[in-house]
Parts: sequence; C-alpha cells; structure tokens
Amino acid sequence: MNSDIRAKKIEIHYEPCTARTPLKFGAVVMDQVTFCRVKVTVENLRGQVADGWGGIFLADFWAWPTPELDHATKEACMKSTVQRYADLVLAFPRSAHPVDLFFALEPELDRLSGETCAALKEELRQPFLSALVCASPVDAALHDAFGRVNGIDSYCGYGADFMADLSRYLGPRYRGKYIADYLRPHYLPEVPIFHLVGGLDKLTQAEKDDSDPQDGEPVSLDEWIARDGVFCLKVKLRGNDLDWDVDRLLAVHRVGKQELAKQGVETMYLTADTNEQCDSPEYLIEMLHRVREVSAECYDRLLYLEQPTDRDLEADRHDMHALSQMKPVILDESLTGLESMRLGLQLGWSGIALKTCKGHSMDLVLAAKAREESIPYTLQDLTNPSLALIHSVGMGARLYTMMGLEANSRQFFPAATPPGERAVHEGLLRLRRGMASTASLQGPGLGYQMEKLLAMG
Repeated sequence: MNSDIRAKKIEIHYEPCTARTPLKFGAVVMDQVTFCRVKVTVENLRGQVADGWGGIFLADFWAWPTPELDHATKEACMKSTVQRYADLVLAFPRSAHPVDLFFALEPELDRLSGETCAALKEELRQPFLSALVCASPVDAALHDAFGRVNGIDSYCGYGADFMADLSRYLGPRYRGKYIADYLRPHYLPEVPIFHLVGGLDKLTQAEKDDSDPQDGEPVSLDEWIARDGVFCLKVKLRGNDLDWDVDRLLAVHRVGKQELAKQGVETMYLTADTNEQCDSPEYLIEMLHRVREVSAECYDRLLYLEQPTDRDLEADRHDMHALSQMKPVILDESLTGLESMRLGLQLGWSGIALKTCKGHSMDLVLAAKAREESIPYTLQDLTNPSLALIHSVGMGARLYTMMGLEANSRQFFPAATPPGERAVHEGLLRLRRGMASTASLQGPGLGYQMEKLLAMG
C-alpha cells in the first residue's frame, strides 16, 4: 500500500531522571531511571517524508529485576538493545505498515536479547520483556510517523485501507477482521486514571515529615484525592507479609472512602499488585477472605489482582482458577506476546495487562484478540512521563479497558515531563475529578501536537 513506510533515519536521546519520591514495587525501589526519547524519519511509497516520536523509561527495575547484575550494567545492555533494534528497523528491506514491521522483526528482537549481554561480556541473557521495552520507543515513533506522513490520526490507520487483516497474526478466525474493528473511532473525551499507592507512600498528612518534598505538590494519599479527585487506586502490596497486605488494603480503602466522601463522591475502585512476590495464589485467596471478613465493601470495590506470582509461566505453572473465581487475575510481567497470553489463560489467569512499553504494535493485536474473545484487559503504566505518558493516555482513550488506565509519573517523576509538554497537554497531566482530558490529543500521528511542542522549545 502507498501508505506503507520505510525508516530513513533514527535518532536516540537519553535523559537521566530522578524521582520526586521513591517508588517501591515488589522487591525493588526505583528512584533514578533513564528516559529514552526516539525520533524516526520515514518515507511512504508516495515519496512523502515525515518525522515521528516516541519515548519510554528504560526501567530495568521492572523489566529485568535480577539482582545478579547491577542497574548500570543492565541499563547499558538496554541502551545497546535500543540501538541494535533501531539498526534492524533501518535495515528492513521493504516498506511496511508499522504493525507488520514489528512482527516481522519480533524473532530478531528475541535474538538480540541473547546477543546484547554477550557483546558486553555479561553471561546473563536479557529477558525478552526487557527487549520489548527497548524496542517500544522506536515502535511508538514509527506509528506516530506513519500517521504524520499519511496525514491521519494513527489510530485511523489500522483498517482495510492501510493494512492486512488480523489473520496474519491470529489465524483464520480473524480473516476479514482488522485492528480498527476493536478500537474506539475517536478518543474518549476523558478517561479515569489509576493513582498508584506505592509501598512507601504515606496515606495521610499526619504521616508526613521533613524528609518529604516541600514543593507544594501533594504527598500523602489524602492530599492527592483532595486535589485531583482520584477515585481509582492501585495498591502495591508486599506479597509475603499477609498481615501488612490486609491492613494496607483496608487502610487505603478507608482513607479513600473518607476523602472522596468529602467531595460527595461514592464511587471508588481498587486494584492490588504484588509484582510477583507471592509464592502461590493461595496467599491472595487467604488475603481476600480476610479482607472480606473485615470489610465486604472493600472487597467488593476490588476490581482485579495483578501478577501475584513469578513471571516465568513455564517454570511456575500455578493454577489460578480458584483465585480467579474470586477476583479477576491479570497477567502483567508474564505477558510478552501471544504465546504467553495463551498459556496464561490455560492456567486460569483471567485477562491481560497491556503496557505501551511492550510495544504499541503488540498492544493493538493483543487488545483485538482480547476483545474478540471476551477476555478482560487493562492498560498499565511504566511510570510513563513526557511523550510516553501522552501516548499511553491516548491509547487508553481508544481501547475498551476494564477501567481507565494507570498513569503515575505525576506522582513520582513529574519533572521528567518538559514544561512545554505540560503546558500543551495540561488537561491530560493535571487530573480533575480523577479524570485525564484528551482534548489536547490533536492532529496527525499520536496526537502529540509536536509542531507546537517544538516551537516552544
């Protein structure tokens, strides 16, 4: 198709970022991380040329949490993978739709996972999830450039006029069906945002002390609710301290209910995430029983549970059926593609967590399969700031998620979003009634309004 593109140039920039407050999830604390910003120049078969942009945190803390290598070594491997993947994209021998390009290069990306560490004389293999994170800003930039070079909203480029049907990836059941069939035709005007309650976060102002930021922004959960009206709360749990986890979930519910009541709001949703720290699903079954005994209301407001056990589904084939009968259980770290989705569902997991850091292309295909087959799915965060946040909120506003999306960089890394982006996308970044406005997502591509951003410096 004449809309197909070929990459002509890829520029990669890295920006070190420091957390406003440390983010604890699972067994790690993330307080410093590098943002990867990518610019891609493409040409379509009409000879038109345009640029596109993408970005993501190279968060080895989440994508590659092994303690056997230090953060600096893993980050160096990830930067090398970004460059190697960009080289693969530049060397691709024909023009293609960005989704087709991503899946054509997926086996090569897996190969890079093994080669990158070896090139740096490290014995451990980089996980494929980490490689997906490295590829994701390039993939996002290609989708942005695809829309811009063809003069369209990128989400309008996933139908029969622009690409092949889904049978190429999902089999004959999907013949004549397209990604566009499973997307909203327009951005929702606003989307609910899940506020993250990290493992170190303070719940009330009474807990604050001199070590907290003195920048006038909220610190404790009650302050965030008072200012932003957040009513969707994602609670990070320990997964290996049952009393603490039960008390924490109940406390978050109590504070949330009290603060929202002051605004006349009764609606509140909770989710719980142990980031793989449970030895078995029975841990969460016990936790749910104990929570329900104390507060049926808290239990009822719990929408779903994320990734209770280790990400390696092949090695740890836990049966999730009993737990998923109580609450939906969502694959996150385990989800790296169609095969892991299939295995997870076979083992009794209820649904999947999409993330832009796993690739825009991957997310679109997985979302289409999930919607067609009535599998619940969510859109989660990688503490996305800047272009990654704008991209993620835009995707959430075009998908049919269980409830809104997670977006927590405003809590932990607000300075990672440049002032120009904050000004242009103020309604997306500053929540009102717990919602992000998508009014600023305009123009071709992924809606960044890049000309305006570039003009502002």
